[in-house]
Amino acid sequence: MRRRVFTLITGLLVTFCLCQGAPQKRSRAPRKQLLDATSVNDSQWKGANGPAVLHAQILLARAHFSPGEIDGQMGDNFRRALNAFQEQRSLSVTGVLDEPTWTALNTDSAPVLVSYVITEQDAAGPFVTMPKEMAEQATLSSLGYESVEEGLAEKFHIGPVLLKKLNSKAELTAGQEILVPDTGTVVQAKVTKIVVKRSGTVTAFDAKGTAVAHYPCSSGSEHDPLPVGTWKVTTVVTDPPFFYNPKLFWDAKPDDTKAKIAAGPNNPVGVAWIDLSKPHYGIHGTPAPAGVGHSQSHGCIRLTNWDVRELAGLVGKGTVVICQE
Repeated sequence: MRRRVFTLITGLLVTFCLCQGAPQKRSRAPRKQLLDATSVNDSQWKGANGPAVLHAQILLARAHFSPGEIDGQMGDNFRRALNAFQEQRSLSVTGVLDEPTWTALNTDSAPVLVSYVITEQDAAGPFVTMPKEMAEQATLSSLGYESVEEGLAEKFHIGPVLLKKLNSKAELTAGQEILVPDTGTVVQAKVTKIVVKRSGTVTAFDAKGTAVAHYPCSSGSEHDPLPVGTWKVTTVVTDPPFFYNPKLFWDAKPDDTKAKIAAGPNNPVGVAWIDLSKPHYGIHGTPAPAGVGHSQSHGCIRLTNWDVRELAGLVGKGTVVICQE
């Protein structure tokens, strides 16, 4: 009897162990990949991840296929830029950082991250604490940057979080050397046509029909849809004031009144206004570059400040603007 009980217990233990399977190895937390000049500048294509993404974003910006705010992440704006670059270079349009795209981008072999010494002008300000209400903004003489960090981030087309990560031990003061993206120079071309798509892209074409620049955008909303149709540029204004008219905004507060908001990068329309023949509509900048391509607009076409400043230099009165689904 004892032998039968012992055999039964042994069998149950064996069955239990078999059901449990082999001892599970503890999974290691993925290593955080270091982002510095060496890891990013010397990164190799191993799929769309790690320093290679940041490397590719900067090369896209340098080729005038803007990923919007450079953040080192695989996001919608990065995919849109990849699509446009692939189409222009006659590659398979996948929206993925595949090996052929990586090879094509890296025909530009200059370092993507470079050293920069913060100047007295960068650090001088004046810096402004930005109120949210239009009425309070109207009391300011200039809508400048809120900090050295914000100004540097915009200057180098990079998200403030990533700028800080690349320079975690640096004080953002005059004379300090920091690591920044080298986004190249402004494109030199004469643009004759702009195509705006509701999906969130602006593409500029020359007279031959070649795409010379591509940008992510926010284009309308349910309340203020993109004005589908063909329009023309009427005027181009850099560093414009903003004339707030609550009657033109569905979400205006009942007690809002008309107001003139001074010029500056934190002005509601940013650093440039490209006026369209459609009344009250234009292509403009923004004080919130991280939202471009993700948030909605009040019907106008919103770009990052650096992208709209470039585009403003490429167009003129009469440039055709086609807004389409």
